[in-house]
Amino acid sequence: MSTGMGTRLRKKPGSRASEQYQYGPVVGVRTTVGIVVRMPPSWFPDELAYAGPEHLDPGFVAGYDRKQGFPPVDADVDVLRSLGALGSDAVVVDMGTGTGRFAMAAARHCARVIAVDVSPAMLGHLREAAATAGLANVEVVRAGFLSYEHSSGPADAVHTRNALHQLPDFWKGIALQRIAQILRPGGVLRLHDLVYDVTPADAPALLDDWLGQAQDDPETGYTADDFITHIRTEFSTYRWLLEPLLQATGFDIVDVEVHRQIYAAYTCVKR
Repeated sequence: MSTGMGTRLRKKPGSRASEQYQYGPVVGVRTTVGIVVRMPPSWFPDELAYAGPEHLDPGFVAGYDRKQGFPPVDADVDVLRSLGALGSDAVVVDMGTGTGRFAMAAARHCARVIAVDVSPAMLGHLREAAATAGLANVEVVRAGFLSYEHSSGPADAVHTRNALHQLPDFWKGIALQRIAQILRPGGVLRLHDLVYDVTPADAPALLDDWLGQAQDDPETGYTADDFITHIRTEFSTYRWLLEPLLQATGFDIVDVEVHRQIYAAYTCVKR
């Protein structure tokens, strides 16, 4: 069997009550409720090491939404509803949930939201906010793209905003493959991230222009130093690398919006 990204599902020997499969490095169990994504192999990295240290700081988390500019989430909810991914029986997974603004908005339109993040500070903030809002259908899980165990039936949608860039490109592919295993056929991935829509030759000019758009006050926006730290230490990728990864991991891209050649929003459907 090939070990490339086009590897077919292969039944593992010794299976009885359930059928076990190996798909690349990700082990799954096919049960009556779908594929359960198990804990990853020992050679997977520790995602907490990739998380920006500020995201682990309760003081930073308290002002996180203000610094982000309170990005709207209603449009994401509308996209998922339009594609039949939200409803009274729907299950949504929010990967890299942060303070959980999308998770809480989606929870009003579905049966269950599983909000996943590696940061205890972020999850503590969300847990308190969800309790205050009376949203009992928000389940908080400390994990990441590479360690989250999905143990219920297939999800109808996965949402992620500004989190996938914390993984290098090889691991982005593994993360997207794991997301595809979580989703039902026809399930929707809504992905926001910093994506460079540029050639390598034009990248320096684009990034210089981006630095020129930075804010002066770190309390109300991202400064030039913040952007420089992102460029140097995080793993935003080129659009022309990310889109083949999405396609190779089982997704059809049905819509993409790119803002200032830096910020992208993808709507993808699992084949």
